[in-house]
Amino acid sequence: MQIYKAGDLVEGYRVMAEIGRGAASIIYLVQDVKTKQIWALKHVAKETEKDDRFLDQAESEYQIASKLDHPGLRRVERLIKKKSGLLTVNELYMVMELVDGASVDKNPPRTFEQAAEVFEQVADAMSYMHAKGFVHADMKPNNIIVDAHGHAKVIDLGQSCPIGTVKKRIQGTPDYIAPEQVHRRPITEKTDIYNLGATMYWAVTRRNIPTALGKGDSLTGTIDDSVLERPKPTTEYNPRVPEMLDKLIMECVEIDQADRPDTMRVVADRLTLIRGKLLAEAELRRSGSFRRV
Repeated sequence: MQIYKAGDLVEGYRVMAEIGRGAASIIYLVQDVKTKQIWALKHVAKETEKDDRFLDQAESEYQIASKLDHPGLRRVERLIKKKSGLLTVNELYMVMELVDGASVDKNPPRTFEQAAEVFEQVADAMSYMHAKGFVHADMKPNNIIVDAHGHAKVIDLGQSCPIGTVKKRIQGTPDYIAPEQVHRRPITEKTDIYNLGATMYWAVTRRNIPTALGKGDSLTGTIDDSVLERPKPTTEYNPRVPEMLDKLIMECVEIDQADRPDTMRVVADRLTLIRGKLLAEAELRRSGSFRRV
């Protein structure tokens, strides 16, 4: 893959800096030469035949993102395809909204109130996405960016798909993956609820839940959900987790989809109530300090 440096001109955008790398991609901070608008530019290139899936993911991400318009979801502006020959696409450039902030894995919420506020925003964005007929399918701490004002934005729709999709291969992040993703069952709204629950679990305990994937991405060897290990309550690792928040998180990571909250809107509304209660309690204490995660 060609690596660009500051000052290089790429498809009408001037490179300012490299800001990230993926399995077969590099993301640059760029400026549109004509409009002077600042963007993030994701360059995906095919080095081997195995890299076709990364090109497919990038194109799928664009197709889904172009149908969405929500302040909690990163906007994708355009997709530029480069071909070798008449038909074969061998690299893509995806122009994306620049999201200025830190990911939750690098800068977790410092208080339970902050955690409720961040995840309430994420749940609201996911609820909108579900209403449009899509699931994110890879919710995890590093796919949530929070800016200096506490505004959260969901990024990376590379594994997103229409609700009900059965994927050809296992996709997801091992520490956050839902049983139905591992066992290649239909991906639904409740898959995102599980992924978000696993993310919230980590945020308040700094521990990951056990999932249907073993260490090293190896299958546990069973598709019987009844024998899968259940996560311990968050309060066993952090006794200060508020009861209402612990209850919600543990419901979200239920192995049986029927036992999870009905919709992501329900999750968002419950987080709103939790945040309100925590703020009210803090006001009553009149201490001006917050319980820390």
